[in-house]
Amino acid sequence: MLKKIVGTIWRKMPYLMRRQIIRSSQTAFTISVAAIITNDDNQVLLLDHVLRIGSGWGIPGGFIERGEQLEEGLRREIREETGLELENVTILRTRTSDRHIEVLFSAAAKGKAQVKSREIKEVKWFTDEKIPENMSCVHKSIIRKVLKSKQKNESDSIPKFDASIV
Repeated sequence: MLKKIVGTIWRKMPYLMRRQIIRSSQTAFTISVAAIITNDDNQVLLLDHVLRIGSGWGIPGGFIERGEQLEEGLRREIREETGLELENVTILRTRTSDRHIEVLFSAAAKGKAQVKSREIKEVKWFTDEKIPENMSCVHKSIIRKVLKSKQKNESDSIPKFDASIV
């Protein structure tokens, strides 16, 4: 109940106020990490987050702590939110916005995803076709590229029939 109330208040707060609250503990800048996490069925893990604006569904991640390395922070955030461990962690891109740096990774899931944090309402695996509509268009585009790339790499490892040897 409290989670729902806090989430509602947060989402209704003006953007600049939310940004000020988040940055009040960071004097210079903030850094967040997130990952497009896939499973063996070529699905992506998305979280329905209490504080996320819009639909609530999005890529898992969070803010790194002072002195923490990027990948270490990513692994900690994912473990705290979902209980998952990560394999094949790779940086996809970084971007800056004002005093914020965002680092996006791709990774493979190891373990069973479940809700481990009060910030998360639900964890769910999605195929490309089932990604929630009102999720960030930028994140949907990146997810689709990662899923397509993974599918292509898997099909490349399947031996091709060569008619010339028959």
